[in-house]
Amino acid sequence: MKKYFYVFTIQYLGYRFHGWQKQPNVKTLHLMVDRTLNFILEGKPFKSLSSGRTDAMVSAEDAAFELFLKEPIEDEVTFLELFNYNLPQDIRALNIKEVDSTFNIINNPKIKEYLYLFTYGEKCHPFCAPIMTTILDDLDIDLMKQGAKLFEGNNYLWSYCYKPTENGVYTREILQCELVENELYTANYFPEKSYILKVKGKGFMRNQIRLMMGTLIDLGKGKLTLQDIKNSLVPDSNIKMENIAPASGLILNKIEFE
Repeated sequence: MKKYFYVFTIQYLGYRFHGWQKQPNVKTLHLMVDRTLNFILEGKPFKSLSSGRTDAMVSAEDAAFELFLKEPIEDEVTFLELFNYNLPQDIRALNIKEVDSTFNIINNPKIKEYLYLFTYGEKCHPFCAPIMTTILDDLDIDLMKQGAKLFEGNNYLWSYCYKPTENGVYTREILQCELVENELYTANYFPEKSYILKVKGKGFMRNQIRLMMGTLIDLGKGKLTLQDIKNSLVPDSNIKMENIAPASGLILNKIEFE
């Protein structure tokens, strides 16, 4: 029997979800997506598979999942409209693209770009909480910008993996890592200044971006030095970075399939 394959691009606010993957007794993104698909497909068999997991409360501007069907989608525009009409308001489907059986959303080479949005020095409006982390202490932003650049290139990232194992691959390439002023997200309740850590690469480990961000926060507070970060990136380093930045500041900004 012929099968049909579609890639959906979606965006979501992750604040009320326990990440992507289905889990017992909690609300996850995969649960809500599948529940909506089951309703609009009227019980016809289907399977959905994400390009990767996200942690609880992490958001996405551009995430993707693959839908496997036994019957084709006759009208993709109408299907997309129906999908969005029935999805909860914190999830939105952007487009549908048919692919062939050779496409594998998990194994297909892809580049991901993450953003981490934060501010410091003042208690913010509560509405900021879903997408912005607030550090109440003072931070040395210029030093943090220097620290971010140290992650670029091929480095040994054991220190930036949550619960690393003996057989993990820890030498990885980060294509871009820079800290910039936030000019992307605005709201009348945002603080006057906020910042974004931009990280781009081909593969990220569990909590890697949040551990990198937590390390930069400790650098900005004066708890770590640039040399400490350099030492953590050399082959076979076993320096454990402990500060995992909160999940709600992390946004999957873009996925590019090669």
